[in-house]
Amino acid sequence: MRQARSYKFRLRPSATQGAALDAMLADFCGLYNACLQQRIEAYRRRGVALRYAQQAAELCAVRAEEPALARWSFTALQQVLRRVETTYTAFFRRKRGFPRFRAASRYHAAAFRIGDGLRLLKTGRLAVVGVTGGIKVVWHRTFPPGAKLGTAVLTRQLGKWYAVFSVEAEFGGAHGVGDVGLDLGLNALFATSDGHSEPAPQFERRAHKAQRRRQRALSRCKRGSRRRDEARARLAAGAARISRQRRNHAHKLSRELVSRYARLAFEDLSAAALARSRLARSIHDAAWRTLVNMTTYKAESAGAVVQLVDPRGTSQTCPSCGAVAAKPLALRRHTCACGSDLDRDVAAAQVVRDRAFGPGYGLWSLSVRVAA
Repeated sequence: MRQARSYKFRLRPSATQGAALDAMLADFCGLYNACLQQRIEAYRRRGVALRYAQQAAELCAVRAEEPALARWSFTALQQVLRRVETTYTAFFRRKRGFPRFRAASRYHAAAFRIGDGLRLLKTGRLAVVGVTGGIKVVWHRTFPPGAKLGTAVLTRQLGKWYAVFSVEAEFGGAHGVGDVGLDLGLNALFATSDGHSEPAPQFERRAHKAQRRRQRALSRCKRGSRRRDEARARLAAGAARISRQRRNHAHKLSRELVSRYARLAFEDLSAAALARSRLARSIHDAAWRTLVNMTTYKAESAGAVVQLVDPRGTSQTCPSCGAVAAKPLALRRHTCACGSDLDRDVAAAQVVRDRAFGPGYGLWSLSVRVAA
């Protein structure tokens, strides 16, 4: 089955090309704000709700009057209008968050269709309408065989440029054998039903002192000054590095899990709700939802299965006999009258596995499978 994924590559434009890309985003931001203003005025003065089709019909005339817009791809300008339409649709659906005007410094992405406004050259560079020459791309990996490229988004992040390609292809990969349940936690990132415990990452905690120092330096700077902009960039770069470390860690773990098992069961935890507690820093470092999402799509490509189960009572239930007994958090060992004696997290992982794939996986069957 063909699937769609995003492939992100670093761009290394020259100084001239970088200036042209910055100018492109500034012009796109101006068009976005003009379209938003037109919609507001049309409704305020005449009670007319403009839609994408009406504004797109005027785009040719606008480009004829504005040479700054005429130098960019017509379809890329249409994507700006669609962006306005998307924000309006979201506003009417949720009845809050009216679309706001965008500052040029906060407008960071432009969408293109491959072959129309943006082309991949035989030299491996990227050609963008309105930008002189080909932009160097760091191809750190290749597209899968038979891949079909749909759209591309040029995005500016912390002064660096990236291209994000939408790729449709057959994504294969081999999965392992057997079933496993995973109990997500903070002392360990997760414990598996077969006894493995993965250490919890400490990316944010290791960088905490440096980030606090950068935050204090930012607070001392005068608002609107060049030094404040530099301090803000250093703080953002530190946060981005932590985010990259978390994603890289989750990618490696998810690939390892899919390569080892055929069916995986996770607790369906609400990380957003838990992150409002005093454990927010540790929960963000654990990045449970990222790990589950990455494991899910990689399992789907490899033909494996991921199940989410209700987490309530998993640590209070005996995996062997099903008896329920409350245990305080300080008690890290599960013992039961039936003779079950396990690490608390491993016992909970076995309960998660049984809830997802059915009972009958007690300690005896586990030992038989391991011996086999």
